[in-house]
Amino acid sequence: MQDVRMDDGPALPDSLVLEIFLRLPHDTVLSAGLACRQWLAVSKDEFLWRELFYSYYRIPRSVPRHPASLSWYREFKRLFDCIPCVEVQTLKEHHDQVLHLAFSHRGHRFSSCSKDCTVKLWDTERPDGTITMVHSSSMRQFNWGYTQFSQFNADDTLLLVSGVYLGSHHSSSGEIAVISLENYTLLSRVRNKPYDVFGCWLNETHLISGNLHWIGNMTSCSVLWLNKAFQDVESENVNVVKRLFKIQNINASTIRTVMVAHCRRHDSPDLLLDYEAQGQSQPLSHQPLLFDLGTTDSEEDEEDDEERRREMRLQGLSTAHLPQLTPSGLEHVIQGRHSEASEARELETKWARLMARTHTKAPDPNVLSSAPGDEEDKTYLLFTTGSLTYSPHQIGIKRIMPDQMTTSGPVLGEERSTDEFFDSLDHVIDIHGHIIGMGLSPDHRYLYVNSRAWPAGCVISDPMSPPPIAEEIDLHVIDLKSLREERRSLRAHRAFTPNDECFFIFLDVSRDFVASGAEDKHGYIWDRHYNICLARLQHDDVVNSVAFSPADQELLLSASDDSTIKVWRSPRMVRLAQTPAHPPRPRSLLSWLGRNKKTTSVNGKP
Repeated sequence: MQDVRMDDGPALPDSLVLEIFLRLPHDTVLSAGLACRQWLAVSKDEFLWRELFYSYYRIPRSVPRHPASLSWYREFKRLFDCIPCVEVQTLKEHHDQVLHLAFSHRGHRFSSCSKDCTVKLWDTERPDGTITMVHSSSMRQFNWGYTQFSQFNADDTLLLVSGVYLGSHHSSSGEIAVISLENYTLLSRVRNKPYDVFGCWLNETHLISGNLHWIGNMTSCSVLWLNKAFQDVESENVNVVKRLFKIQNINASTIRTVMVAHCRRHDSPDLLLDYEAQGQSQPLSHQPLLFDLGTTDSEEDEEDDEERRREMRLQGLSTAHLPQLTPSGLEHVIQGRHSEASEARELETKWARLMARTHTKAPDPNVLSSAPGDEEDKTYLLFTTGSLTYSPHQIGIKRIMPDQMTTSGPVLGEERSTDEFFDSLDHVIDIHGHIIGMGLSPDHRYLYVNSRAWPAGCVISDPMSPPPIAEEIDLHVIDLKSLREERRSLRAHRAFTPNDECFFIFLDVSRDFVASGAEDKHGYIWDRHYNICLARLQHDDVVNSVAFSPADQELLLSASDDSTIKVWRSPRMVRLAQTPAHPPRPRSLLSWLGRNKKTTSVNGKP
């Protein structure tokens, strides 16, 4: 643009120039600022950029500027220039749907899981900035159907890999494997049922798995186990497993998706989200679930054929005893059998609730509260569960005490009286919808939850017939310190599968951003402070997982059913990578406005 010299002529008043600039797009303002010194000064006015910021990003003016931001201009530039929305590489080494991605804590490696039954490890620290695969392990030899989830331990020396066994359609069995990252050897394998418990690390050397025991058509018991990742040769007489919790499930629900939150940093969060008055936040009701009916102490595996028979019982039908009827008589009998099955399920639920009142260990009402001056590092076990239907619609919270952090001591954990068969939950959060994803902020202060809402005011009369779910995905934000939900949930992404076909969509949270996959063939990025969607990341099929690098939130990965992993970097990082080695010339104010053509902005502007 030609630099127009206006310094010697009569100048417009600054107030008039400001009024004109307020009516211009931000890129035009920057261009006009190159015309003369007066316009340059006005183009940097803080009031101007505050107005441009709120209008361009469509943020309510009640939301203040990010507390770490130094100016409105820089904050505008951060949201425009530092979002990882430029596709820089596509990884095609997987040969089937890619289901999950996980970074190491240092950010130097990441792992990927796929329907091709492999777990792959990738290097992110090559001098040229490209990402390459460094190892691949197939789990077919262990009778796995596919790998579904992985997680690095705290010191990045071990990798937890969760998979699903080959078996019938109704089989829910899975397994967890622990792989050494020093020499890629398999250290241990742990049974995991149902497989969508996934599993997680409690600390550097111990992991949590699950088991499930059906004690009725719709009543079961979930047992959560603490497992040592490997057994030292010199300590063969030391326990390598211990029961953590034993929790009853009703109405065909089960415990799934376990994760551990360490609350040591709750008083100094990376980003404080509760900028609105606390009075406007909606407290989450504490309604203890009656999950606490027991089962036998036997931990024997259920066979797949028994699971298939149970599925038939859940439908209220037995193919071995259906009479041969005319079409007119068949409809009448089926309706009668469904009515009988519904009555039987209702009776079983009442019985389970009654037994739970007398066979559950009493909860400690103060276990989650903190006394003044109490600096104890609390550890919470979080998981999805339910009380009304089989679809996961609640988040359960159970505190893990310090003496439970190791497998030493009795294998079955804390001794119970003969009447206290099972553990109660410390807190329950009802999401009022089908939960399809969860993720923790880096400081473990906030829990982000993907869910598909039920209709408002719906009543569930049959646990086997949950309400229809919305196509829109709501991303809830829950403060784990106050157990309050932020007043506004995030929304932009969509899903289309019905209740009985829903699958997990993994999300991830960085210091400033949150990202999620979706069934609409895109990944999405939001700003955590402003609650706005900033970018969409395109794939050719469902996006199952996203992951920010913990070392650099301007690097993001996305995994899809199109069998690819895409690497996304911010426009700023792309420019830096293209900068020559010699000292660069000063860049104009317009330089940061350039964006890669592959990027799709939610605001509809390139």
